[in-house]
Amino acid sequence: MAQVTRLNHAVLYVSDVKRSQDFYQKAFGFAVVDSMGEQAVFLRGADTDNHHDLALMSVGPNAPRPAPRSVGLYHLAWQVATIEELAEMAQRLVEMDALGGMSDHGVSKSLYAKDPDGIEFEVMFEVPRDQWGEYAERAVVLPLDLDREVKRFGKAAVPAT
Repeated sequence: MAQVTRLNHAVLYVSDVKRSQDFYQKAFGFAVVDSMGEQAVFLRGADTDNHHDLALMSVGPNAPRPAPRSVGLYHLAWQVATIEELAEMAQRLVEMDALGGMSDHGVSKSLYAKDPDGIEFEVMFEVPRDQWGEYAERAVVLPLDLDREVKRFGKAAVPAT
């Protein structure tokens, strides 16, 4: 059986391509690969090998907004490499008035935010696999103490002996 290896890119319908492009560039530092005027833009992250990581397609300003808790995609999760980057992302999303919440999933530490169209996304740091412990076989949603996790997983953290 054929197996997928990873998610290569996401495509979102948005009401205003330029506004959404500005948002995702500010939030994630994405660079423009190509654009089709006000109809579409293709964006890539600095450290990926993908042609594009996110495409934004215009459906116009009068398109209905996503209905909460309806059938369809709930959110995409963007991963950062370090807990410090997650903390930096939290600050950036607060400054953009986009951060909606934070959760500790045991195996990951997550931020939840919404773009200008109300499309929810997650930004997460994955805990090193050898430290998943009891959470390796559990799915939990706990409050996230980001400062504590930066001390625990950050570069300045003292390794456990």
